[in-house]
Amino acid sequence: MVKERLRRTVMYAAGNNPGLLQNAAIYGADSVIFDVEDSVAVAEKDSARELVYHALTRLKFSCEIGVRINHISTPWGYDDLEYLLPAKPDYIRLPKGESGDEIKNIDAIITKAEAEHGFEAGSIKLMVSIESPKGLRNAYEIASASPRMIAIAIGGEDFAAAIKTEKTRGNSFTGGRELFVARSMIVFAAREAGIQAIDSVFSDLRDEETLINEVMLVKELGFDGKSCINPRQIDIIHKVFTPSLKEVEYAQRVLTVFEDALARNSGVITLDGKMIDMPMVIRAERVLANACAAGIYRKEGT
Repeated sequence: MVKERLRRTVMYAAGNNPGLLQNAAIYGADSVIFDVEDSVAVAEKDSARELVYHALTRLKFSCEIGVRINHISTPWGYDDLEYLLPAKPDYIRLPKGESGDEIKNIDAIITKAEAEHGFEAGSIKLMVSIESPKGLRNAYEIASASPRMIAIAIGGEDFAAAIKTEKTRGNSFTGGRELFVARSMIVFAAREAGIQAIDSVFSDLRDEETLINEVMLVKELGFDGKSCINPRQIDIIHKVFTPSLKEVEYAQRVLTVFEDALARNSGVITLDGKMIDMPMVIRAERVLANACAAGIYRKEGT
């Protein structure tokens, strides 16, 4: 069984905060993004860039570390890449992605940096946030523009502003309705491109009930994980995205009866009176892959 890279949580850490950078990985997030974009004021861009560079080159981290750069159309985007690629982050997170050409442009810059600094070719990945109707329309083009692409995400607040509304709590069935279509389209594009889909942050740290509802909704829609801004949200999000023991046991039983049927060359497979078809087998395999990646399941003989 292939062990999948878990990205149940992708937590931001402001690039101008030394304490956050030093301790961001200790809270258990699957992935951490050092941010030199929105959380850093213009006057602090240079110092944040330098701080992130030294954190990446001097400290050891227990989880995947990405860097959110400023968009390449801003005065800081290309400087971010030039300064931070030599520090070899695990991935570059591009905000406000709108076209495949942007991704190909950044891919070429990363390829050049990998060669200049002796890094393994293709080792620095890309993750892109969709925050506008144009980006959403081109979501598959973006998701498939480079083999470096590992995920596309939705920037909920920016996307809501771009369509002239606001991000709402909504309800437990649809969440904020303003994002329902966009979220689904992000998942469709990610699945077609064979990469992961990451949901937007939930910014109200006091409202755990709505956070849980929102995480359950995006899991049902097909997302692989959710961005977050505070360590206290990590366990809540992990609890929803990690398969329960009941789900693991059922997935094991599905695969057992499926393999038995294959051995007997039987075309009819049932479990607990219900017919088992190929989509259920695929779901069972995905549950066990996620459980394996989360460390709560290990297949015999591995």
